[in-house]
Order: sequence, then C-alpha cells, then structure tokens
Amino acid sequence: MSETPVPLTEEEIHAALLETPGWRREGDEITRAYGIRYHGGVAMIVHVADIERLISHHADIDLRWGTVRFAITTHDAGHKLTNADFDLAKRIDGIAQAHGAEPGD
Repeated sequence: MSETPVPLTEEEIHAALLETPGWRREGDEITRAYGIRYHGGVAMIVHVADIERLISHHADIDLRWGTVRFAITTHDAGHKLTNADFDLAKRIDGIAQAHGAEPGD
C-alpha cells in the first residue's frame, strides 16, 4: 500500500518554483502554457500521458488552437502541492522542449 503524499510547506513551494522557471502558482496548482501548433500539441500530450502513466501522477491538460496548458496538483494530498507536482513539471518541460513547444504566457 502506498503512502499518502505529504503537502509542501509555503517555503518549500517557493523554493520549488525557483527550480521550475516558467511555472506559476495558482492557488493549490502550478500551471504553465506552451505555444505549439495544434497537431504538435496533440503529440506532446500523448508523450506527457505516457510519462504520467509510468509515474502514476497526472496533470489537467487544456488543448487549444496553438496552445497547450498544464495544471498540476496532488489529488491524493487533498489537492495540495507536493514534490511529485514539481517532478512532473520538470518532465513536462523536457517533453515540451523535445516537441519544439515555445514557452507561453
């Protein structure tokens, strides 16, 4: 049986955000958007989904024409931020770069 993830403190969240440039905190989520053509965005999402399945942690994903936006929180920790969220954010950054996505707003 797996352990319940531990929510990060405010200080830990601040430090983790410094290590994940481009990600913003919006309440109990971290978010980031990337500019990418629609079909490239679909391919990027499939790549992210494959990694999410392997690590058993998932982002909310919003695909629009020319933009993909990710929002991450840990549902098992009461919708609070944990280390798993920032690990996934870093993985998404790498995948976005591999797909030629441009950092969004």
